Amino acid sequence: MADIAMLVEEISKLTLLEASQLKTALEDKLGVKAATGGGMMMMAAAPAAAAAAAEPEEEPTEFNVILKEVGPKKIEVIKVVRALTNLGLKEAKDLVEGAPSSVMEAVNKDAATDAKKKLEEVGAVIDMKAAG
Repeated sequence: MADIAMLVEEISKLTLLEASQLKTALEDKLGVKAATGGGMMMMAAAPAAAAAAAEPEEEPTEFNVILKEVGPKKIEVIKVVRALTNLGLKEAKDLVEGAPSSVMEAVNKDAATDAKKKLEEVGAVIDMKAAG
């Protein structure tokens, strides 16, 4: 069993970007989606979810760009990540080395497609998923 106090201490030292990456990594690893609210919120939302399921699905308008693999040109990938995200060198390097990681979240389809194209041009393996 993990030492909870130690985990709390380590998590509290994370930057916002690192915390976001941790959330995404845990969601992917556990196959769940982080949600806000308690059990009552989930129970109250169940009828709404059933009604939404009956409606035709809308095409997503926001996407997440996920770096799955860096590829052979790590430095070039870092440069592209910096240009896309305005991160500093260390943050961009950490993001790239932490692959799989989210490069951009909740961006429009054009921005996500452009980012995917630029990263794939330098050899990265990218996944584009609907946000939400």
